[in-house]
This record gives sequence, C-alpha cells and structure tokens, in this order.
Amino acid sequence: MGSNWDWQVFLTDPGGKYPTYLQWMLSAWGWTVSVSILALIVALVVGSLIGIIRTLPDSPWLVRLGNAWVELFRNIPLLVQIFLWYHVIPALIPVMKGVPSFVLVVLALGFFTSARIAEQVRSGIQALPKGQRYAGMAVGFTTPQYYRYVILPMAYRIILPPLTSETMNIFKNSSVAFAVSVTELTMFAMQAQEETSRGIEVYLAVTALYVVSAFAINRIMAFIEKKTRVPGFIVSASAGGGGH
Repeated sequence: MGSNWDWQVFLTDPGGKYPTYLQWMLSAWGWTVSVSILALIVALVVGSLIGIIRTLPDSPWLVRLGNAWVELFRNIPLLVQIFLWYHVIPALIPVMKGVPSFVLVVLALGFFTSARIAEQVRSGIQALPKGQRYAGMAVGFTTPQYYRYVILPMAYRIILPPLTSETMNIFKNSSVAFAVSVTELTMFAMQAQEETSRGIEVYLAVTALYVVSAFAINRIMAFIEKKTRVPGFIVSASAGGGGH
C-alpha cells in the first residue's frame, strides 16, 4: 500500500484561495491554534473565577451558583453546546446575531472547559492547609487579597499537571469547530480527502500536526511547572489533593 502513497498531493492546486493543499493545511492549523488559545484564555479566566467562588466560606449562594455552572457546562456534550451557541443563542439574544462562527466556537469551547478547570481550581484550593488562609487573615488581608497573594499562587502550582491535560484537550476538542464551518484542521481533512481521494496522506498529515501541537503544549507546561515548583511542597500537597 505504501508504494501507492502520493505526498505530492500537498503541492497541487486546490483551485481555491490557497495555491497548494499544503498552504491550505497550514492555514487550517493556524485556525486550530487560534481557536484553542483563545478558548483556553476564556476557560482559565472563567474557570478560575468559578473555582474561587465555590470555595468562599461565607457566600453559600455564590457557591451554589458556581456549582450550577459546573454541572451545566460539564454535563452537556460539547457538540451540543456548539450548536446551541450557533443556532439558539443568536435567536434568543439579538445582539449575538451576526457574531462570527469563530467567536461562538471560542465561547462554547471556553465555557465547556471552564467547568473542568473550575473543579480543578476548587480542588487545588481545598488541598491547601487551612492555616494558610488563617495566616492571610491574621496579617490583615481582605478576602480578595489573601486569595491573590496567598492561596492562588500555591493552588495553581498544585493543579498544573491537570491543567496540562485540559490544555491538550482543548486542542483536540477544537476539532468540533468544523460543525459550524470554521476551517480548522478537521474540516480541511474532510474537504481535502473528498477532493483528492488521498485520505491516507491527508489524515496522516493532519494527525501529525495534532501530535506536534500536543507535544509542544506538554513541553511548555512542563517548563512552567519546573520553573514554578516549590521544593518540598508540591509532592505532599498533590498527594493530599489526589485523595480529596
């Protein structure tokens, strides 16, 4: 079968806006990276906020709100959420009409992942010794201050490994963007395979780009984890968090 492979297909003209299939594929990779990075930013900001309010000691209604957010976005399949953002939200909220599919996919993927990150942030905070909270209060910190300066810096160090997995998952989950016509890698693969009948070459190349992306994320997150590690703390705290 290998003798029948034709990698020259990537140098042929697809007859559209791109001179070659290779350039089309690299453009699709750029869309995949863009969707993933922007969705990750949304997920980190929203997930951190939800994770924090789920640990506030004196705000039970905020805790319930945070719990509802996690259960809502975690229990609805991502593809369904994509279609809700694309078909339903613009019909219910007129200001969302005309919003590009790219933005809707970023929001859907970001909010979906925020529920998972919120759970990790909550676990990381609760894995910390309660004495750290009391120490922050003892020196006169307000609640936002002791979260910012005492609790969150250590909690984020604890959850870096699962955050690495979530970051890699975002790149993989970005493939659902094809369902609303965002020209990322999966859509490229489907269209190029149909046009060229070279599915093996096309899907192998696309798979290689996903692998390269995942490997790059893994190395970047490993570097961050190494640079932010607190000697003698992460191992014990992580063990405690794992059993929580």
